[in-house]
Amino acid sequence: MGELEVRDDVFCVPEKSDLVHQVFVSQLANKRQGTAKTKNRSEVSGGGAKPRPQKGSGRSRQGSIRSPLWVGGGRAFGPSPRSYRKKVPKTMRRLAILSLISDRVRNGNLILVDGVDDLEARTKAAVGFLGGLKVDESALIVTDEVKNNAVKAFQNIQRVETTHAQVLNALDLINKKKLIMTVDAVKRVEALWGGVYKGLVETHQPAEDVESVGVTESGNLDESGTTISEHDSIVLEELQLSTRTLNILKGAGLDKVGDVFGQSKTDLLKIKNFGEKSYIELQSKLNVYGFLTENLHPENKQPSDDADAKGGI
Repeated sequence: MGELEVRDDVFCVPEKSDLVHQVFVSQLANKRQGTAKTKNRSEVSGGGAKPRPQKGSGRSRQGSIRSPLWVGGGRAFGPSPRSYRKKVPKTMRRLAILSLISDRVRNGNLILVDGVDDLEARTKAAVGFLGGLKVDESALIVTDEVKNNAVKAFQNIQRVETTHAQVLNALDLINKKKLIMTVDAVKRVEALWGGVYKGLVETHQPAEDVESVGVTESGNLDESGTTISEHDSIVLEELQLSTRTLNILKGAGLDKVGDVFGQSKTDLLKIKNFGEKSYIELQSKLNVYGFLTENLHPENKQPSDDADAKGGI
């Protein structure tokens, strides 16, 4: 058991479920071959002559046996070769990965190990390795580079996969409950994607059930929170507000966090369509991201509003 200091912009990225879903769907779509094909009426053979007279038989009028109405005829609106590929920017794919890794840290599902270099290429060795970590669920083992012994050892174990940092993707992370990373893999991930996330990071205590090597983070926010001068330039989109609340605030001319702190609760509730529910959402988001209520300027706390507004946000 030990400690490892990691980057906040890699292991403390806020949850981005919408982004993860978009990347997840795109990966599933990109796996589709899109080669399904059926013949339409112009491609099936036969049917050059009219099968029966137009009138007199008492049956329906038919012009060709290649019609979709006939057995052996062409298919109407059948599948044809196409590409299901969805293009997702590289930055979005990387942010989805960072969000999922950070989620494993928050839920205590990230396990760090010194390495798997000494692991024998035997299934028995892999079972003993997982037993030592008390892992009996699906797991993804991430190394810094391809480890042939590890690949051979875990290939016969169901619900366990191995990969390396260079090809780590959102689909593999979603499909596995536990994430097992080597220390070298952590350093490689930080080298690859450190600095990709430009928003606010969450600070929290390390998970208690992290095995072998504990994860510790050095937060960017001090214990007293963030001062007013620091969030003058931060836009409201960074708070991950709901679309409705964000549009209401921006429609009222409040584009940055500093603009919101210039308003009391009474002033905010006077904004059209901005009600108590929106106020609670805004207040909770500000608290989550470290913008505490004590950071308000004294002039923003109006005595008449203290009874109902409790000094603003």
